[in-house]
Amino acid sequence: MSNIVIIGAGQAAGQCVATLKKLGCTNKIILIGEESHPPYQRPPLSKSFLEGKVGLERVYMKNREFYEENEVEFYPNTLVKEIDREEKKVRTSCGKEFEFEKLVIATGSRARELEIEGIQLGNVYYLRTIDDVEKIKEQMSVCKNLSIIGAGYIGLEVAAVASELGMNVSIFEMADRSMNRTVDKKISEHFEDLHKTNGVNFYFQSNIEKLQGETCIERVKLDDGSLIPADILIIGIGIIPNQELAENAGLDCNNGILVNDKGITSDQSIFACGDCTNHPNKFLNKNVRLESVQNALEQSKVVAANIMGQEEKYEVIPWFWSDQYNQKLQIVGMPEEYDEIVKREYADGFSLFYLSNKTIISVTTINNPKEFLICKKLVEKKVKISSDILTKTANDLNELVK
Repeated sequence: MSNIVIIGAGQAAGQCVATLKKLGCTNKIILIGEESHPPYQRPPLSKSFLEGKVGLERVYMKNREFYEENEVEFYPNTLVKEIDREEKKVRTSCGKEFEFEKLVIATGSRARELEIEGIQLGNVYYLRTIDDVEKIKEQMSVCKNLSIIGAGYIGLEVAAVASELGMNVSIFEMADRSMNRTVDKKISEHFEDLHKTNGVNFYFQSNIEKLQGETCIERVKLDDGSLIPADILIIGIGIIPNQELAENAGLDCNNGILVNDKGITSDQSIFACGDCTNHPNKFLNKNVRLESVQNALEQSKVVAANIMGQEEKYEVIPWFWSDQYNQKLQIVGMPEEYDEIVKREYADGFSLFYLSNKTIISVTTINNPKEFLICKKLVEKKVKISSDILTKTANDLNELVK
């Protein structure tokens, strides 16, 4: 029986395995992961798992028994060092070889590292894995002053958790506002005000000169001479796709592993899915690399279906979310190349509709998950509309979908 080998054991890999089994796959599935854990969800890491509201078993996509019961060969703590396309084998750093008929690369991404004096000090962390969070949780329980470099989703989500735990939180960001790459200025201001109300200090357009301390981090020194106390520091300045393995195997890569709408790489027997891929998006009319759970899960389902010969295409509108305090931020589409923004207000939140030539191309909502589901359909169907209809909350958006 021919093998399906999956490199990586993140959400994309976990979903790929689950879908293959759901579709009745009888091939031997070999799952190879660098971590000791089976595939798990990443969103809880900076939210409910960090808070201690959910335990490890709730973070796992499936328990370990699932892989045993479904006869999936899972190799944790195993690093793949080479893909041999000619012999159709993958080789690991510990000398194991696995033959494949179909190969899935689901290597995900890694935290972008910061190069700065003092980076080697203790209590300085990146938040990317379960093991990272376990260490951070331990320190947060005994530390008072938390500093965060990067005001993106991860940084703000961690800040929300930490401030609710009573910590003194400082966020350093080189840009002039939070989440500057992904949201409108109005959204940034809304969440900055929310964080400030909860005692979080922001340092925008700040240049960090060095991290100071004897053996562990004690202070963050800015280039203007300011010294901010820090017992623990978390760095969240973006992620980088893990494409090197594919690149070394001669597969086409460009800010991610290039795949078609079926998840197939430049080698017809090799697929890729998740954060590590750069793929065509028919809604945006261009190739994109998406760093989102939705992309990892949906693209993996398509890859699994195509391995099983079902000829499916990955044609899903991108969407994202972030939970901070009691606020839920949701975004569908990409808010770019618009000529009009329309605000729709509610009792405890609002939505921003981004229009291009009166066509809805993206929507950002705060605290309105029910209407967000309708907004996804509006963007997908490229609904044309006048702004006055959107601003009046008495108008039922559901009527626009029909």
